[in-house]
Amino acid sequence: MAGKIIIISAPSGCGKSTIINEIFKQGGVDMQFSVSATNRQPRVGEEHGVSYFFLTDEEFRQKIAEDAFVEFEEVYPGRFYGTLKSEVERICQSGHNVILDIDVKGGVNVKRMYGERAISIFVMPPSVEELRRRLEGRATDAPEVIDQRVGKAEFEIGFAPQYDCCVVNDDLQKAVAETRAAILKHIN
Repeated sequence: MAGKIIIISAPSGCGKSTIINEIFKQGGVDMQFSVSATNRQPRVGEEHGVSYFFLTDEEFRQKIAEDAFVEFEEVYPGRFYGTLKSEVERICQSGHNVILDIDVKGGVNVKRMYGERAISIFVMPPSVEELRRRLEGRATDAPEVIDQRVGKAEFEIGFAPQYDCCVVNDDLQKAVAETRAAILKHIN
C-alpha cells in the first residue's frame, strides 16, 4: 500500500522542528523525510542524494520548467530549495509515509496537489507576543531580524485556516501529542 504525505508548517520559532524530532524520537510512526534539492554547492561532509540533491542552476531551473517539484522556494536571490515529486513518490511507493517540513505557502500548495493523500498540520504560537519572547530568548538574532520574523509570522498565521489541523504550541508535550495523534489518525 502506498504511503501518505504529512505536511507540517509553522512560522519560525514555533517549535515545529522540535515537535517533529520528538515524534521521531518516540518512535512508532512510520514516516521519513524526503531529501530536498538545492542549487547551492555541497558543504564539507554533505553527500548528494543524502544531505540534498545538489543540482546546477540550469538543472534546477529545468526541473521548475518540467513541473518536477511539489514545492520550491527561492530562499535567497538565485538560491533555490525544493521538494521533488519523484522523491515524495519514491518514499510513498515503498510503502512509507513522507513528512514535509515546509513553508506555509508550499504546504497549502502540496495539500492542494495531493488532496486526501496528505494531511496538513499548522503549528501556531500561543500568541504573537509569546513568539517574540521566544525569539528574543534565543538571543541569536538582532532586534530588526526579530521584527522581520514576527512580521512574517503574522502574515504566515493568516494561512492557518487553509490547513487540516492547527496545533497551538503553548505546552510542548501537549503539542507533540496532538501532532502525533493527527498523524496517526491520517496514516492508519
